[in-house]
Amino acid sequence: MSTLFIGDLHLSEQEPAITAGFLRFLQQEASHADALYILGDLFDAWIGDDDPKALHATIATALQALAQQGVPCYFVHGNRDFLLGKRFARQSGMTLLPTETVLNLYGRRTLILHGDTLCTDDAAYQRFRRKVHHPLIQWLFLRLPLFVRLRIADRMRAASRQANQTKSMAIMDVNPHTVFERLRHHQVDRMIHGHTHRPAIHVLLLDGKRAERAVLGAWHHAGSAIRVAPDGDITLTPFPY
Repeated sequence: MSTLFIGDLHLSEQEPAITAGFLRFLQQEASHADALYILGDLFDAWIGDDDPKALHATIATALQALAQQGVPCYFVHGNRDFLLGKRFARQSGMTLLPTETVLNLYGRRTLILHGDTLCTDDAAYQRFRRKVHHPLIQWLFLRLPLFVRLRIADRMRAASRQANQTKSMAIMDVNPHTVFERLRHHQVDRMIHGHTHRPAIHVLLLDGKRAERAVLGAWHHAGSAIRVAPDGDITLTPFPY
């Protein structure tokens, strides 16, 4: 048995192969795990739990089936699905976690997060994030008609794609000083996150001691998962879906 971490699937109706791969992953891999943690951007966009897309119902049913098999599933919001709420969590049997959560993972304290808050060199994105995470802004947005929210989300995704084309790769990666600051703040020596789409397990030197930063890959062309075994061994595994 082991604990599995995934993220950045960006599920959408336009990418049925990724959805099919995720459903197989839940049935074949996750069903044998001690727990499954989804570290954000499960969906490419989320405009409210009242969105009646068939994709959402399919995923909720599959996650609920996993929970009924005795495998708990936990969710950390990403930058694409930060509006996913308690209603969908109940439907899918998931437990929503704070933006930064420290796990006691087989006796080792481990920090998990989506990862966008680590990219502090991207000042424009961080300003945007603070704005859209304001409770009042979210309250107002979720009370707009569904078709209006959909249009706004489409425009925001288009603007994000255009903005990213002009940003350097370094700006869109994590800031090393922020990484160390969060590790020290939470008094941990291991961090697992996604968001950057740069899968790797980095070995760090934190105050003279060994530390690790494990980064999930996105599911654009293949699946990606991090597996932590009871003995503490951590592996990053790409796989075809």
